[in-house]
Amino acid sequence: MTVYGIHSSHEQIHPARLLDAVVRAERAGFTAGMCSDHFSPWSERQGHSGFAWSWLGAALQATRMPFGVVNAPGQRYHPAIIAQAIGTLAAMYPGRFWAALGTGEASNEHITGERWPRKPERAARLRECVDVIRALLAGEEVSHDGLVTVDRARLWTRPEQPPALIGAAVSVETARWCAQWADGLITVNAPVAHLRRVVDGYRDAGGRGPVVLQVHLSWAPDDAQAQRLAYDQWRSNVFGPPVCWDLETPEHFDVVSADVTREQIAAVVNVSADLGRHVGWLSEYAELGFDEIYLHHVGQELDDFIDAFGTEVLPKLRITGN
Repeated sequence: MTVYGIHSSHEQIHPARLLDAVVRAERAGFTAGMCSDHFSPWSERQGHSGFAWSWLGAALQATRMPFGVVNAPGQRYHPAIIAQAIGTLAAMYPGRFWAALGTGEASNEHITGERWPRKPERAARLRECVDVIRALLAGEEVSHDGLVTVDRARLWTRPEQPPALIGAAVSVETARWCAQWADGLITVNAPVAHLRRVVDGYRDAGGRGPVVLQVHLSWAPDDAQAQRLAYDQWRSNVFGPPVCWDLETPEHFDVVSADVTREQIAAVVNVSADLGRHVGWLSEYAELGFDEIYLHHVGQELDDFIDAFGTEVLPKLRITGN
């Protein structure tokens, strides 16, 4: 049966309120949680960007749910530091933590002042980081000279069982590449035909482990309000690569999204006041073979969303076996 979790958007909501939200979500019937590790929001309207790793320790302590994080080692973070962060959370909360690793976005990484590499170099750097992180979690002393440099690093506190390192991908090509090294795959909602190709591409290339989906949605008691929420909070997020990779500041995203239409938003966010329609969308994703689906309500107030989906959506998905 598919696991349904809640996505916590640090870019949009104060971390204290996000912590309250995941506690409420667990009581409402959500059984897992995840977040992304950003330094900046996607828009000045979103207005937040709490430190994911501090928050994850609190969220794991405050609930019994497993949690994951999407992270980009290699520029803003040295891979040995990420290995230490992963190892500590996995040691404290065995079996309840996973990390998805991706190549990142300039909006988070430009703060180091280093140049933003081209995509092939970022992919090669990530692959080196994955090898470093795995070796450290296995207890090895690691020295490495390449796109990242490591000098005699060793983790002194490690989990008994290393957690899953999942690959993050939005394209079929990247999904196939992730199959070479990842313990699973995470992607974001897109047209069903594309999602099917991503899942099939990962599996056909030998990909193992769970396939995970993050779903952007907007719900409110009426369609007009749901559309307003999506337009206000998520119109800066409609751009595919390379735009979303290469813009550097929230102001840049706000400028380029000034003329985004509601039709463009509907292509990347499931917008509806009809809870039955959300059941249908989520069931269709589950039928594609996604093992875990994380719901990201793009509004900044989560209580009504959590209560409505806990009462009217999750039970119907479980009845159908999705």
